[in-house]
Amino acid sequence: MNIAQALALRGEPESYERQENAWLLEHITKIDSFDLVMKKDQALTAEQEQQYRDGLARIASGEPLAYVTGSQPFWTLDLKVTKDTLVPRPDTEVLVETVLHLDVPEDARIVDLGTGTGAVALSIASERPEWSVTATDIYGPTLEVAQFNAERHDLNHVKFVCGSWYKPLNRAFFDVIVSNPPYIDADDVHMQDLATEPERALVADNHGLADLEQIIQQGKKHLTINGWVVVEHGYDQGEAVRHIFTQAGYKQVRTVKDYGGNDRVTLGQWPH
Repeated sequence: MNIAQALALRGEPESYERQENAWLLEHITKIDSFDLVMKKDQALTAEQEQQYRDGLARIASGEPLAYVTGSQPFWTLDLKVTKDTLVPRPDTEVLVETVLHLDVPEDARIVDLGTGTGAVALSIASERPEWSVTATDIYGPTLEVAQFNAERHDLNHVKFVCGSWYKPLNRAFFDVIVSNPPYIDADDVHMQDLATEPERALVADNHGLADLEQIIQQGKKHLTINGWVVVEHGYDQGEAVRHIFTQAGYKQVRTVKDYGGNDRVTLGQWPH
């Protein structure tokens, strides 16, 4: 089987499936996905063909490509991904952008709650090396993946702590608290499409709002004057999340839309 035949095994020309095929072949052959077309007549070894067919089978059974290849591009970074982590989504880059555009001190202190692969914390740290960035996660193996990603990209100034939300932070204060917490209702129909990813990182009580409520309400105890809480949430949760912010006494509460035009990130400032 040559590269052209391999690419054509799944999906229509120009489809997302073909793009995934190219990424999988890039992972296996170490040929950049842009160069695969130039080398379309190159034959795969028997081992490469077997790896490719096995990978396609895993994708067909519902596994994300990132679990097959072990990595996922996010922002400007290539991140290690394991079954202990969620696969970072492009929409979460809006969370990073929102934080980077805030008016905060030059030596701002940032904490990313529930960091997962480290996607948000490490992207921010890569853009703002003068900021002090802390990342937390409740699950040790997940935190190890984030630490590996920090080392891979020489972001050694990021600090990692293990624990639930604010518990491991003691009395520390921050200029920005950022989080992409679990926000999916357990009964949500989309859960069946996410069956291979860790449920603890996806599902929250109270129609998906429980963790968001805790982060927003308890954030007041850990914010500097005029500090911000910035959270990602579901496309249909913007109004509910704005209500949590305003009820808790935050000012300048607003929602930012993702690249698909859906409500995705809401933030508020603590004025006291």
